[in-house]
Amino acid sequence: MAGEMPFEAPLVEMRKKIEELQQFGAEKGIDFSEEIARLEERYRQLEEEVYSNISPSQKMHLARHHQRPTSLDLIGLIFTDFIELHGDRLFGDDLAVVGGLAKLGGVPVTVLGQQRGKDTKDNIARFFGSPHPEGFRKALRLMQQADKFGRPIITFIDTKGAYPGITAEERGQSEAIARNLKEMALLRVPVICVVIGEGGSGGALALGVGNRVLMLENAIYSVISPNGAASILWKDASRADQAAEAMKITAKDLLEMEVIEEIVPEPRGGAHRSYEETATVIKEALVRHLEELSALNGDELLSDRYAKFRKIGKFAEKQVLQEQMEEVADPPAESAVTGGE
Repeated sequence: MAGEMPFEAPLVEMRKKIEELQQFGAEKGIDFSEEIARLEERYRQLEEEVYSNISPSQKMHLARHHQRPTSLDLIGLIFTDFIELHGDRLFGDDLAVVGGLAKLGGVPVTVLGQQRGKDTKDNIARFFGSPHPEGFRKALRLMQQADKFGRPIITFIDTKGAYPGITAEERGQSEAIARNLKEMALLRVPVICVVIGEGGSGGALALGVGNRVLMLENAIYSVISPNGAASILWKDASRADQAAEAMKITAKDLLEMEVIEEIVPEPRGGAHRSYEETATVIKEALVRHLEELSALNGDELLSDRYAKFRKIGKFAEKQVLQEQMEEVADPPAESAVTGGE
């Protein structure tokens, strides 16, 4: 197994034993087929136990796996005729955001995504997938271009958050994110967002205002990274695993809260096990949702997007206020007696 995670150690150990037994049998000419079959069956049972009980913190580490497919990996497998476009026409070209023109099943689209590096040098060039303001402005430029020419927009979300350095603040980081949120809400073309790895903070939201938001099975999506939350709550970023367990950041949690519309399944063990299989299931979901959204006109797409975000969250203020008012109007008997005394 390549790139195994700590929780996969029992599987790695059992697979090693099976391979050793196979090799020993081949070298000594001994038939261990029955023993190997029993071990293989036990391996399948253990695999089901391990992968059906992945905790939120373990999913966080899967979402951050260094071999997990990036936006460019998936763009190359899902789309055809991709032409990357560069620059925000204001400052420069942020390599942490990639985007351009492509075709999805023959349909012209604009595709965007946050891009992590493949090695240390690439990560430094791409700021580890954390965009500067010019990255968000590049994305906005391409989305406005898509809106002008009636092309659907597809975004891939994969960032721990916007770049937190002083250079980003000097160039208007918060304004760039806020403008993307506003302008994406007003687009009159279908917008589909897919969280493929880690969707953290405003850096993720700046590409996340869509008619449909999908998540890969082991991706995470949150208003702040678990490390950031741990730093605020306990002044200790190393307690990120503990924060992840409490933050409701998994695809299952977010589907239940209606923040996303669909969970896209991953290959057994994570998306890094098979880029092709991961791309195939994402493409199927994109085509299906795009067909549904393409039946709507501009006004209907605006209303659909508005309704999607308005339904997020549950509010109980009215009920609480009513109960408090009733308690004041009709106090408990004990209070009335005490007052009489």
